[in-house]
Amino acid sequence: MTEEEVIQRCQAGDRDAFRSLVDRYKDVLYGTAYLMTGSRTDAEDQVQEAFISAWKGIAGFRNGRPIKPWLVRILVNKALSHRRANNNTIPSTSVDHIADTASPDPVLSVEQQDEIERALCGLPEEQRQVILLRYFTGLSFAETSVVLGRRDGTVKSQAHRALERLKELIEANNEDNGRTK
Repeated sequence: MTEEEVIQRCQAGDRDAFRSLVDRYKDVLYGTAYLMTGSRTDAEDQVQEAFISAWKGIAGFRNGRPIKPWLVRILVNKALSHRRANNNTIPSTSVDHIADTASPDPVLSVEQQDEIERALCGLPEEQRQVILLRYFTGLSFAETSVVLGRRDGTVKSQAHRALERLKELIEANNEDNGRTK
């Protein structure tokens, strides 16, 4: 069954079809929520709330569009609302454990992955959101644009600036480490 057929069945009230969407996207949503909250419990709560909202709003979903960015946007909005209500910022622990939520890159060493994770903490929040959604959640630029409610060109330029800044932060860290050895 195609995703569009599953969505149509969900819109007709088929809970089993919705369960298949939950099964398909729960890991992506959990990983995104964990990166945003830094807490397993909060991430689980945010994912559950996002799926409840998605079930309630599925009738209004426009067929023919990908559902993944719609689900991630619901989740991001829930997580941001939760964070605002609790006066929180993105915790540094949300990037300290990226390996828990994303597949480690087999090309990078553990030390290199740690460097990237530390450098992510040095990015402005808007750029960090783009990097997390694009490269760790695996959304395309177009999907990231939809989730963040920003223009595609804005997301691409934020990603470019963020990657340049990450490179600078990593190089500066390597220079600092070279001096202390």
